[in-house]
Amino acid sequence: MRAKRMNISILYDNMAREGYRADWGFSCLIDESLLFDTGRDLNILLHNMNSLGVDFSKIKRVVLSHQHRDHVGGIGILEKLGEVEVFLPSSISKPLKKSIERFEGIRVVEVSEPQDITDDVMTLGELGTRIKEQSIVVQTEKGNSLICGCAHPGLEVIMDNALEYGPLYGVIGGFHDFDRLLALEYSRLIVPCHCTSKKEEIRTLYKLTSKECAVGKVIEI
Repeated sequence: MRAKRMNISILYDNMAREGYRADWGFSCLIDESLLFDTGRDLNILLHNMNSLGVDFSKIKRVVLSHQHRDHVGGIGILEKLGEVEVFLPSSISKPLKKSIERFEGIRVVEVSEPQDITDDVMTLGELGTRIKEQSIVVQTEKGNSLICGCAHPGLEVIMDNALEYGPLYGVIGGFHDFDRLLALEYSRLIVPCHCTSKKEEIRTLYKLTSKECAVGKVIEI
């Protein structure tokens, strides 16, 4: 049975609401219990998490989309989380993997193929060639929502893989240089974040369905 709804809290982004700190990078918290990416700087991540009132004890899983520093730079957050599962792309470097494994209570799960993370969240597995990246699909009663870090493999490629599991209610995260904007027309929630180069074009084309992405924003899916 799908979750009725979930909240996606933006913890790290190039834009921020008053009282939060903006920086180049991305991180979000899914339903209080799953941390997706960690931004570039641990201190900024901690400031934003504390400002949003995040309960660290509820976080049980961490997913890293890919190895770029603006997504893994805050990995020191693991020291404050206790026992958690960390889902890493299998292509991630050995030094980064070792730096993660040194934290007490960490169980690393290497991801290459699609697999369930929880009853309501799955990873699409590693996609791409030059820069491999994993994205996740969150399932609620509203439908499936895709969350991606930078979309280096190409947002349309990631969406095509996600569509194998059902229509997409929402698409959230960094879209990078994605320019085939009509591919988003069937989604009812579009939240371009971080590295998206065509934010203004997306907002203009999808006035009713596109939403702001900024630290401190909580998005219901």
